Amino acid sequence: MKLNQLQNEIVELRNQKDVTILAHYYQELEIQEIADHLGDSLGLSRIAKEKAKTKYIIFAGVLFMAETASILNQDKHIIIPSLEACCPLANFLNRDIVNQYRKEYPELPVITYVNSTAEVKAESDICCTSSNSVNIIKKISKEFGVEEVLFGPDKNLAEYAEERSEISVIKMPGKGHCYVHSHLNIDDIQEVREEHPSAQVLVHPECEKSVRDYADYIGSTAGIYSFVEEHHTGQKDFIIGTEKGLLDRLTVDFPKNKFNLASDGLICEDMKKNKLETIKMLLENLDNERYEVKVPEDIAKKAYNPIEKMLKFST
Repeated sequence: MKLNQLQNEIVELRNQKDVTILAHYYQELEIQEIADHLGDSLGLSRIAKEKAKTKYIIFAGVLFMAETASILNQDKHIIIPSLEACCPLANFLNRDIVNQYRKEYPELPVITYVNSTAEVKAESDICCTSSNSVNIIKKISKEFGVEEVLFGPDKNLAEYAEERSEISVIKMPGKGHCYVHSHLNIDDIQEVREEHPSAQVLVHPECEKSVRDYADYIGSTAGIYSFVEEHHTGQKDFIIGTEKGLLDRLTVDFPKNKFNLASDGLICEDMKKNKLETIKMLLENLDNERYEVKVPEDIAKKAYNPIEKMLKFST
């Protein structure tokens, strides 16, 4: 891996500072290359809690991810390179909506996708990610002694988890979705597959049901990566049904394989708002409070338990 001048300057600064750089797989490849750790939501949550021993964490992702890191690390400075890097999916659900559902279904546990705001996590019984949602639903429903759960904000992940867990799921609010993954449709995939008939189709559970039903494999971002890692010697071609950043990573890590994006629309504009230039600026001024994400202590205390429970249930 040969870095450009700006990347080398960042790496040199990073090595001199008490800082850890975390980057999601959906970041631009040039940011992935200078990170200390790469991962999906669950993986980065674990790293923020267990491996990031530095005073400062630069989190190249979107706002809810930096909030999660702040909840787990109240004694550290969590910095995000773009304050505009939000997650439209997370904005479908707020504290008031969660409490409305709680009043209507007081006996049911509230499960919230980690792609949610800190205040929503604080109102939850447990959080989940796309990789552990099925397992979380099974365990929490057993703990509460119920055959139904409340789940938000992603309706497609809720449907997927319901299918796999055989536990009834009430969606909060019922229309939440990721604009990137819900954009993908069967026509897109079939058009790509006509050009690559032997390719396996790998999609994210945030995709619509028709897309999931068509796929050869459904998994989280890290799950898709692991699937390729396990099968790349026997399978040459893959069609990737998640954000382009993962395809870029796979192309570098498995150069003998062919990776095809299932649709040109699989780009998260919010994830791409983080820039190398800003990361360098932050490394030169780590106490820049403008870019720091600090979840208030009262919310962080409430939100810590559902996240910690998720991590415990994921072992």
